[in-house]
Amino acid sequence: MTTTKKDPVLVVVQLTGANDYMNTVIPYTNPLYHDNRPTVGIPQDQVLPIDDQVGFNPALGSIKNLYDQGKVAIINGVGYPDPNRSHFRSMDIWHTCEPEKIATEGWLGRVIRDLDPTAENVLTGVNFGRGLPRAMALPGVPVASVGNLETYGVLTGISDQERRTQALDIFARMYTPVSGTGPVMDYLGQTGLNALKGADILKTAPAKYRSTVEYGDNSISQNLKAISQVLLADLGTRIFYTQQSGFDTHANQVPTQPMLLGQLSQGIGDFYTDLREHDASENVLMFVFTEFGRRVKDNGSGTDHGSGGMSMVIGDPVNGGMHSEYPSLKEEDLLEGDLHFNIDFRGVYGTMVERWLGLDAKPVVGGNFEQLGFL
Repeated sequence: MTTTKKDPVLVVVQLTGANDYMNTVIPYTNPLYHDNRPTVGIPQDQVLPIDDQVGFNPALGSIKNLYDQGKVAIINGVGYPDPNRSHFRSMDIWHTCEPEKIATEGWLGRVIRDLDPTAENVLTGVNFGRGLPRAMALPGVPVASVGNLETYGVLTGISDQERRTQALDIFARMYTPVSGTGPVMDYLGQTGLNALKGADILKTAPAKYRSTVEYGDNSISQNLKAISQVLLADLGTRIFYTQQSGFDTHANQVPTQPMLLGQLSQGIGDFYTDLREHDASENVLMFVFTEFGRRVKDNGSGTDHGSGGMSMVIGDPVNGGMHSEYPSLKEEDLLEGDLHFNIDFRGVYGTMVERWLGLDAKPVVGGNFEQLGFL
């Protein structure tokens, strides 16, 4: 079965807490790296070399394997002007593409709207995790948010079918009140009905799924497995979102970050193998990002909030390799002790929006930004 004519799919993975860029793609031959990181630095002989200057964290074996196959694009020095070192504000900026004001429209909400302007499919966008990421939030745009696909559904705890039907009827009427109309009631009513509809469609996905891949028993691997289940069920989902938390490594970075990166790498490797096994990898692009990098100098136990981070774009469609320059570690080139960004994240988004999803990037990211050749 050929997949080349299938609609392009984007899978976004958020590394929450600010993943340490310099210990993910490591400038292992640069003496300034080792000088600044006496505690958390990765020894040169443990690095998985990409070239004679940088290499992967030793925990990223599966991603290195994909990189060697030309399936991974590393975007160096990603950020935005006047970087904000607050997790909440910086993540907000990444989610809304608005560094200068508080905004409510998520960039992926706009993408979902443009892909499905009449909201025909309540599952065009699906998030795996608690709550709804601001990136996907846009009034009038339905998005399903799933905690656990195996148990997902509305009122699924009622086993008797007749009682569940009655309960669902009451639930639906709560969302569509007999008295009182207007935009808020209409929005609530539609949101409730979309939730009902989406839940009942999504719960069919696990039963259709067969795979030889055994995913790891951790949240990022299990969420990637759930994404694979929904993707392979052909429910028309175009945008998937999930996140891995725990990257705020002010302390205990040496054991913590490699554990998280190992889970991420294995999960992505398993996900890609799963798609390949089902002839479904050609139309899937994965984007991995974090809200900012961390300081160049370690603090004796970990690293503090910095700027200038990295993203990865993974999959069959990418032009693999290093994109954008690795920021300078020289003291005179730093921004208050942090790496300088050299590519605006909105240009990275814009590249995917235009060259992968076939949409106009300008209204999605709020302007014209330099795009890169990773697609």
